Amino acid sequence: MTITNLTPRQQLSGGRLPLRLANLFAGLTLYALAMAMLIRAQLGVDPWDVLHLGLANHVPLSLGAIVILVGALVLLAWIPLKQWPGLGTIANTLYLGLALDFFLRFLPAIDGLGWQVLAVAAAILVNGLGGALYIGSHLGPGPRDGLMTGLHLRTGQSIRLIRTVLELSVLGLGWVLGGPVGVGTVAYALLIGPATQLFFRFTIVRLPQRA
Repeated sequence: MTITNLTPRQQLSGGRLPLRLANLFAGLTLYALAMAMLIRAQLGVDPWDVLHLGLANHVPLSLGAIVILVGALVLLAWIPLKQWPGLGTIANTLYLGLALDFFLRFLPAIDGLGWQVLAVAAAILVNGLGGALYIGSHLGPGPRDGLMTGLHLRTGQSIRLIRTVLELSVLGLGWVLGGPVGVGTVAYALLIGPATQLFFRFTIVRLPQRA
């Protein structure tokens, strides 16, 4: 998939907006569900959630509120990168944290190693589908993905290198703050890329040529 840096006007005028909005919010909802599943599986979470949960040990806020605040801070890093936010960027920043708190309120802790492993596997697939849906809506990347793509576009370095550096950095900081690192963290790091790529062919909304 070609990485683009569309302006907000181009994102909204690209056509097929109702379908793209549906994909955006369906994707974010699935993404939040996957985050909650990984947390409840208690086998380790993705690197950014290691940071979020690490901060939760020191900040008297809900996890969803911390996700929102971290997303807003990451958006500040977009300014020197001249990265364009979009409706999807704002929705990701605000909606993801609210949806995460909602799912954590109703999902119980998962006990038993077999069920935990199944939950991690299912969460990675759900996360891959959710990510493919919201990225494929062409309404702007989330704050964290936009930081990655912005650095790629400005530095010319590979996405793989930039994502690895970012993920290891937030993972290390989150671990120092007491965030949970485990086999689920490793599984996520290895499998989320292939899982997202698996769903791209079905989820990317094709825009009219004029877009």
